[in-house]
Amino acid sequence: MRFDTVTLFPEMIDSPLSQSIVGRSREKGIVELGYVDPRNFTQDRHRSVDDRPYGGGPGMVMMCEPLYQAVESVRRTDSLVVMLGPKGVKFNQEVARMLASRPHVVLICGHYEGVDARINRYVDIEISLGDFIMTGGEPAAVAVIDCVTRLLPGVFVKDNVPDTESFSGDLLEAPHYTRPAVWRGMSVPDELLSGNHRAIEQWRLERSRALTRKFRPDLLKALEEQNGT
Repeated sequence: MRFDTVTLFPEMIDSPLSQSIVGRSREKGIVELGYVDPRNFTQDRHRSVDDRPYGGGPGMVMMCEPLYQAVESVRRTDSLVVMLGPKGVKFNQEVARMLASRPHVVLICGHYEGVDARINRYVDIEISLGDFIMTGGEPAAVAVIDCVTRLLPGVFVKDNVPDTESFSGDLLEAPHYTRPAVWRGMSVPDELLSGNHRAIEQWRLERSRALTRKFRPDLLKALEEQNGT
């Protein structure tokens, strides 16, 4: 899979994604990252990519033409062009799986006060990380690429990410423990030490439901509605 990111600050994306699991996946050739600077498609000597908004108001707005040319320089027939912005669909595991099924994703990182809305005609989908504002789309691009990469075959020892992880199924993931069995007076639950696989799975399911009910009751409500209960 390949990601091409339209960005003014490629180092903000490349550096964190050169480490750990994504970094190793890049070395193996499982995922490829490319960057396109819209400044390379400007016509003035200042390489301007933004201008004042029509109608007045604070800040500057990114212009359409440099962004359009940047996207078109990497767009393929099988590309999915994604705008990272606040009015898009909320990014979640389902959206991540959809992106992971595509061979080529182009991410557009906005900056300043925003992007000229006319560029939306050339965008397939807009994605938002949540109800908050960042200085630019680069941190969002890092989150999206990281999340999608770990879903790709070959990234982990097994070809599939376990469906017991939080948000991979309908429940939050059960808590994990490792050595020592007792740490600062706190013991690992007996069920996990029993060696009884059925008891362990039952404990994990019960804990997943309890954690979901406590921290994300909306997920349980959606599951119950889906099952008609």
